[in-house]
Amino acid sequence: MAASMYIVVEGEDPGYDIFVNGRALARHEDAIEKLALRLNVKPLIEFFSADENSMALLIEEGAGNPDLLRRMPPPQWYAPADGLLTVQTLLDDLRKEPQLLGSETSIVIAELEEYETVLLKAAARGHRWHLAVSWR
Repeated sequence: MAASMYIVVEGEDPGYDIFVNGRALARHEDAIEKLALRLNVKPLIEFFSADENSMALLIEEGAGNPDLLRRMPPPQWYAPADGLLTVQTLLDDLRKEPQLLGSETSIVIAELEEYETVLLKAAARGHRWHLAVSWR
């Protein structure tokens, strides 16, 4: 089963494509978290929040407990600017140190660029966001 960290934008249909791959970011989440902390920015995983839809998907995929849906707190939403600070800081550093994640650095950079694109669109429209995780 491959994990993917993807962006959820508040509301039903934001009016733009929010697809991000997020598989390489999920594979390297520990290294990306350590890098963010070294760079003094909020790690991506701290933007995670479960909402009813993503939890339902996890349960459907066999990776969650159905009892959690009844006790789940409301989702947390974040300002795009906060995510952009993390994403752009990570991008700057990974571009300067392309050996950091070995042969996967370019893939992680591409995924962070997808995050940046979505977060810029969310910021322009005043939409809040959070990260979710899928196992497929």
